[in-house]
Amino acid sequence: MKNFFVLFLFVAAQMILAQIPTQPKDPLVKDPFFNAQQAANSQTGEKVQHIHSDKFGVEPGRYNGNPFFQGNVQFQHQGSTLTADVVILYRDQNFIKAIGNVKLQNADGSVITANEMEYDGNTERGIARGNVVLTDPKQTIKTHTLYYDRRTNKAYFNSGGTITSDNNTIYTNSATYNIATKSIDLSGSVKIDNPEYSVEGSHIVHNQNTNTSEFFGPTRITNKANPLNYVYTEKGTYNQNTKEVWLYRNSRIHYNNKILTGDKMYYNQFTGYGKAEGNVTLNDPREKRYIKGGFGEIWEKKDSAMITDKPYAVKILEKDSIYFSAQKILAYQKLDSAMQKKSYLRAFRKGRMFKSNAQARADSISFNETDGILHLDGNPILWSGEKQVTGDRIEAYFNTVNQTIDSLKVLGNAFAISKADSLNDKDEFNQVKGRVMTVYYENNEVKLAQALGNAQAITYADSQDEKTKEIDRIGILVSTCGTLEAEFEERKIQIISCNIGAKSKLYPMSKISKENRFFTDFNWNTKDRLRKWQDIFVDSPNYPEKVYKSDDTLYDAAQKALEAERAKNQPKTPKRVRK
Repeated sequence: MKNFFVLFLFVAAQMILAQIPTQPKDPLVKDPFFNAQQAANSQTGEKVQHIHSDKFGVEPGRYNGNPFFQGNVQFQHQGSTLTADVVILYRDQNFIKAIGNVKLQNADGSVITANEMEYDGNTERGIARGNVVLTDPKQTIKTHTLYYDRRTNKAYFNSGGTITSDNNTIYTNSATYNIATKSIDLSGSVKIDNPEYSVEGSHIVHNQNTNTSEFFGPTRITNKANPLNYVYTEKGTYNQNTKEVWLYRNSRIHYNNKILTGDKMYYNQFTGYGKAEGNVTLNDPREKRYIKGGFGEIWEKKDSAMITDKPYAVKILEKDSIYFSAQKILAYQKLDSAMQKKSYLRAFRKGRMFKSNAQARADSISFNETDGILHLDGNPILWSGEKQVTGDRIEAYFNTVNQTIDSLKVLGNAFAISKADSLNDKDEFNQVKGRVMTVYYENNEVKLAQALGNAQAITYADSQDEKTKEIDRIGILVSTCGTLEAEFEERKIQIISCNIGAKSKLYPMSKISKENRFFTDFNWNTKDRLRKWQDIFVDSPNYPEKVYKSDDTLYDAAQKALEAERAKNQPKTPKRVRK
């Protein structure tokens, strides 16, 4: 293409035409594109060889009296050949115009066809107009008007056009082609189309040597096989050979109905692998859940993702939300045995969960979002209201409709504690233990606990005056059973079943010491309990341990009376007299 416009330098080289006595009656009116000043050190181009024309002449009524070549006009220059119906020479302006079936065959294999061409030998600029088609070994450019500047070695158009290369077709309002670097600067409404994907943007720079595109401004890369999977960015680079894209501003990766965002991102369309750094968010609208962190990775084909660097997840419910945090959070989908796709969320190391009516800590947390099953592993502890559950492993079963807890299953060293009366600050706690325990909820409150295997319970027994509705403390029931069922009410717990080697004894408050009111491994944890959702971000909120008061009045009085009785009944011992 470069040699194409060099051809037009024949204007200065055709010295024989200087002998033609012409005096055009009208001055030449040039396109403003030709108004650039001629360089001071510009030199006349090499001579062009006139091969053929059916006619040459000057006619006052034609072309304003300028000399012209007509009929099968053909010129050659440095291996390039120009053919046209008519070539007009504006000798005084060092300017020519070719009209009708214009074709330029260049030595580099490129060909330009147009309705007409103009060239200014002083500025070394040319214009091809009307059905312009440029073809070379790499591409075909079609437009209405093509401008060329030989000094900068650039061609451009702003009248809309298409560029076709390999399987790509580019549609754009404007384009500037750097012939030396094979780089095309596309602007306006740009679209790159091929069988696998399409790219749409406002400003794209495409390098044909590397087959890479740089994006400046809003740009979208869409997977044609699945149009819901696409990449959006306002600054980035795309390698069309490897299908890799690097994103740097306001970018999003849409895949499998999920959206990954971050300050700096990467995505490979072949492998489906992507990553993001800085202010990372993975949004899953179908699951009504998003995950945030400092670094994230996705595997589209496996439909999985991992977020690290202080990650946390939020599952949005109709009237509440569940917050998760850990050192690493995984989100993935997989098929179950019935070939149904299930969605999972896993939080590894220092797992935390906060919900307004339930909070948990564990080394790891796994949540089957589809079935509503939550697994707590590694020193788990779960709080609900004024109740606490611990064990080797805890499984919580949620109602997937209203997202409330239906039940808990505690496997190994199960221990449930509840405040005997949440309205006071006394150290009175109902306690149920067993190897395995199932806890049932009703209206977000613990309703029933079933303990199996070495079941034990310490429960406070109360009575209520039917008339005054006043509560009187009867005593404490200590139970040991193979299996045990305890029913929880708002301010009390009742043992409704104690089977297999059952032993139960009711101690009046005056007959049981403080030490015997607690199991040896009792640990009512108020320091580590999450009281607001922001507590998920710390190892422990480290709240001051709540201090409870002990009411040992009856027991102390009974002990004092016993001591007095012992002293009273103790026989007097005669004094020993030394002889």
